[in-house]
Amino acid sequence: MEELSVMKDLLEKPDTVKSPQIGKLIEGKVVGKGRASLFLDLGSLGAGIIYGREFIAAKNEIKKLKDGDNIFAKVVDLENDEGYWEMSLNQASNEMVWTELQQKKNDSETIKITITGANKGGLLTAVSGVQAFLPVSQLMPEHYPRVEGADSAKILKELQKFIGQELEVKIFDLNSKENKLILSEKAKESAKLKELLKNYRVGDTVEGEITGVTDFGVFIKFPLSGESLAKEGALEGLIHISELDWQLIDDPADIVKVGDKVKAKIIAINDDKVSLSLKALKKDPWQEAENQYKKGDKIEGEVVKFNPFGAFIKITPQIQGLCHISEFGTKTKMEETLKLDQKYQFEILTVEPLEHRMSLKLKEEK
Repeated sequence: MEELSVMKDLLEKPDTVKSPQIGKLIEGKVVGKGRASLFLDLGSLGAGIIYGREFIAAKNEIKKLKDGDNIFAKVVDLENDEGYWEMSLNQASNEMVWTELQQKKNDSETIKITITGANKGGLLTAVSGVQAFLPVSQLMPEHYPRVEGADSAKILKELQKFIGQELEVKIFDLNSKENKLILSEKAKESAKLKELLKNYRVGDTVEGEITGVTDFGVFIKFPLSGESLAKEGALEGLIHISELDWQLIDDPADIVKVGDKVKAKIIAINDDKVSLSLKALKKDPWQEAENQYKKGDKIEGEVVKFNPFGAFIKITPQIQGLCHISEFGTKTKMEETLKLDQKYQFEILTVEPLEHRMSLKLKEEK
């Protein structure tokens, strides 16, 4: 009845509609059934018929109908030679489901779902008969698959553990034309987390425990203000790989492991997300770089990484410079000239301590 009320608000009243348009939802009364057809009284609009493919598509639903029942059907074709508006019950039902889903999203309603499948990108389920997807990025922190090295097979194995489980979610995004329904588990806690994070400011230092290590960074759980870490309701944030240390890091597991107790500085709070940093509490090695390194200086450095912009050169464990690809002409030439883990002599072209940048030129051998 609630669904019926919603749809009535969306429809034009029969006595105000002179001619229904294709795609319109119309309420009609069942007045008869044929072997492969259903007849509807559309009031002042005339009569409607559901037959052919539309009858077959909705035959299970039509079996339940009896004369006098009121239903909603969608106009799929203009009045035919026999004077009937051609209608679709299946398309109308589908549209009503999407209308209901849109209303749930607008109301920020929490929905209970049962997980039916998984892929490496997230979890699969259905809501009101519509296939839906719950991305990994929209899982609650405690459900996030924290797999070291981002191994897709291990991620899938972790996600498959949720099959058959019930979760509470909200609708994150939907598009009926694309038949897309995206869910979020995190969204149901969003308002609560935003409120809790009002107790913190960018620049605050917190003490917490590492709860997960991934290829892009680590998760840290820290207590609410004035509470202990063991108490329920601890917050969780992310320390990006670039914020773990001043040195170049390939694997966050080289810096911390699950269970480590650390202090971290809050560097950003965006809605219900908090980003933290370990390196912000360590002395910035670039503070001395301006006095230690000058333009034109000759220094030794080790090639540690190639990227499309050039080669990263390790001067000290905490300070790296970039030998730009323009010094070589092409990426192929660069990789022929320099070898990873090898040391070479370079000339400093620029030093910018505030931006943590140093540009280098390979010193030509005489």
